[in-house]
Amino acid sequence: MATRQPDKSAYLQPEQVFSPAELDRLLQNIKSSGELGRSRMYGALLDYLFACSRAGKTPREVDIAVDVLGKGPEYDVSRDSSVRVYIHQLRKKLDRYYTTNEPESDYRIVIPKGQYTIAAIDESVDGTLPEQPSGPRQLISRRPAALIVLLLLANLIVISTIGGISRNRSGSEVDRHNAPAAIWATILQDDLPIMLVMGDYYIFGELNEQGNIGRMVRDFTINSRDDLEDRHFNDWETTHNYQDLDLSYIPEGSAYALSRIVPLLSASGKRLHVAMMSDLTTVDLRENHIVYVGYISALDKLSDMVFAASNLQVGRSYDELLNDQSGRYYTSDAGLPEEGQQFRDYGFFSTFPASSENQIVVIAGMRDAGLMYTAQALSDPDSLAELEQQPENNANSLEALYEVYGVDRMHFDGRLVYTDSPNPTLKWRRSLTDSNY
Repeated sequence: MATRQPDKSAYLQPEQVFSPAELDRLLQNIKSSGELGRSRMYGALLDYLFACSRAGKTPREVDIAVDVLGKGPEYDVSRDSSVRVYIHQLRKKLDRYYTTNEPESDYRIVIPKGQYTIAAIDESVDGTLPEQPSGPRQLISRRPAALIVLLLLANLIVISTIGGISRNRSGSEVDRHNAPAAIWATILQDDLPIMLVMGDYYIFGELNEQGNIGRMVRDFTINSRDDLEDRHFNDWETTHNYQDLDLSYIPEGSAYALSRIVPLLSASGKRLHVAMMSDLTTVDLRENHIVYVGYISALDKLSDMVFAASNLQVGRSYDELLNDQSGRYYTSDAGLPEEGQQFRDYGFFSTFPASSENQIVVIAGMRDAGLMYTAQALSDPDSLAELEQQPENNANSLEALYEVYGVDRMHFDGRLVYTDSPNPTLKWRRSLTDSNY
């Protein structure tokens, strides 16, 4: 639907076009859609604006600062822009909600520019601007990293299609490669779409004294725009010069991993959606099979689910996994060797049902070598056969660890060192139990 910028006369009171019950339902739909992100502040701010609208009250900036953000009476609008930032971001999130979830709605709830209240606009009124793509439910994120992934994905699909034509000319290869292994059949042989999630690392800019971007910053405690906004409001003095640039980066090994996995997925005929981990929403997790490609350290919101019922746990760093049952440590030194020096790395694979309808598949590594080897193993018929012959094999719930040897971030040999079939129901029980403490 086109993005509209109406004049002031086009704004209506929400109560003029929605009944109280409809407003309640709309508020809950917006909050449960996932479009507000992980920060609870946006839900609280939206509740407040809806309540003010019903009471016929137009809140001031200082009212929102005190009532919603918890600022003190000494709040100074000239020195603290947190309310304006939150309102600006909420305005964009509301627009994204309608673009993604209710594109045919007759009326939209908006936050007029320069105001701190909600209003309704009639979508049937003329005065539209060209449509602007927005929202995490597009094919990909707007970030440069995602654009690169899209180009690579398109090339790989073309290559795999051509490869499929050539293989059809040799009958034995068709049987060997076209029948999906049981591990992959869980996501390939149904109608649910597949979302390819790339483990990315969010980066932001730091402004210098001239107000220009002085340097790019990667902070391991800030993994999304929402995290940066939360840090702004919790520690404004330190972070006031941090600026969101809508940028993230992915490891080099992810490109090789994609070249192995995408042809396998595209053979199903399903359309592949691509998202950065920092853009992934709960709605995405519910409505798609998820195939994660990246480092273990970038699992982010999938991490608790992946390791909840596993005997493997992250050790003293993301370069280490501990087997709780045996007490054995698996430690990568791929981040330490000098050029030309050999190293050992580890690759991790996991597949388990996220619900009765969708599956999560994780192809990860501690570093590039482990990631690349795991992708190679999961796309090679012989390696898949070895994995499926393990006594612990369960195509619906299986995890494996590969020990990989390499040099200069490239793998040259590897072996399967661990497999297990975790009980998927324990993933939810343990996650819920852990969240209560």
